[in-house]
Amino acid sequence: MPQMELFLFAFVVGLTVCGLTGSTMELVSGRKVAFAEPYVSPSHVLRSLAATAGAGPFMLVNDALDARRQNRISTMALLSCGCTAIAWSLALGIVILAIASWTIRLIGSGI
Repeated sequence: MPQMELFLFAFVVGLTVCGLTGSTMELVSGRKVAFAEPYVSPSHVLRSLAATAGAGPFMLVNDALDARRQNRISTMALLSCGCTAIAWSLALGIVILAIASWTIRLIGSGI
């Protein structure tokens, strides 16, 4: 049971980071977060990677919902995108918690 609690905690952390990052990006730019300019650009690869790493699940869900509204994807494809976003949020949470744990160990050891 403790492993399930850790997975749920990591998922919630990933969802929180994704939501905060995506909402901040939307507030700053005034545009909906998506896999398009100004967030993802071949001329700004590092910025694109950072934006996608932080708000990727949010971007994926926005793009999938837009595509479904325009009947460009099926309901099954929308569900697949939703499952991918859930897994991505979990992975993001695991990475964030690992970085936080590593940072705390570095600070605790006196660097």
